[in-house]
Amino acid sequence: MSPEQQSVHVTVVLPCYNEQDHVVDEVERITKALDASGQTYELLAFDDCSTDETLARLREAEPRFPHLRVIPFHHNSGSGTIRRVGSQQARGEIVVWTDADMSYPNDRIPELVEILDTDPTVDQVVGARRTEEGTHKLLRVPAKWIIRKIAERLSGSAIPDLNSGLRAFRREVARPYLRLLPPGFSCVTTITLAFLCNQHGVRYLPIDYAKRAGTSKFHFTKDAYRYILQVLRMIMYFNPLKVLMPLALWLLGLAVVKGLLDQFTHNLLYLSNNTMLMFMSGLLTASLALLADLIVRSRGDA
Repeated sequence: MSPEQQSVHVTVVLPCYNEQDHVVDEVERITKALDASGQTYELLAFDDCSTDETLARLREAEPRFPHLRVIPFHHNSGSGTIRRVGSQQARGEIVVWTDADMSYPNDRIPELVEILDTDPTVDQVVGARRTEEGTHKLLRVPAKWIIRKIAERLSGSAIPDLNSGLRAFRREVARPYLRLLPPGFSCVTTITLAFLCNQHGVRYLPIDYAKRAGTSKFHFTKDAYRYILQVLRMIMYFNPLKVLMPLALWLLGLAVVKGLLDQFTHNLLYLSNNTMLMFMSGLLTASLALLADLIVRSRGDA
């Protein structure tokens, strides 16, 4: 029976872009850990149209690793696209996402898988980083903290690490949400919020995080903006009342307070234009929130 026909329990999806100096070391670390665990697995290494020798190094190493399958992309598509395609092609019941930059402790992948195997109430295990070692650290730490707190507030869940690149989840549970994944880094935020907003069990496993090897592909301003948009988009997709109704109630409350002030400072029954504007804006936002919630409830996947 060929490797493609054998049943596997775990699929590891590994996006690779310009990782020539360490990608084979990362493949070796992942395969060594999974071989020792006794799990049946496949490792899908996607080369995202690298401009260095990453693909050549993977092709050269492929015969040495029977569970490795190298899949080249012919144009740069982003890690989110790779993770979506890899998850859709996965044969394993459990899908693992990680990176090839030596930053995540990939030798701990069997621990994530074991949690899913032993606890049926958990559908996703996230490697929650204890420290931040990325570029622009002074900017990233407060920005990610703010984004994480917004996500916690809107999702109603504690989230120790919103965008960790190391995670394992049940393929069938994730399947309806794969189409929502954006092409960039915020795909990890998307899959976290998709599970949380639909009451799927998510557990966080504390991990150490090393400084990445090679050059970071993270662009602070652009990617932070995308993270915020993706958080709002996902909450709107699954629970629009969380986003819109507080705004509507604030506008209506301000309109009531301003209306009372109008009565004391002007003639009885007088309402200023800005009072009426706030009141109508609040009503329209509340109506939009209720309509959006009705659409979500009738959609069948939330």
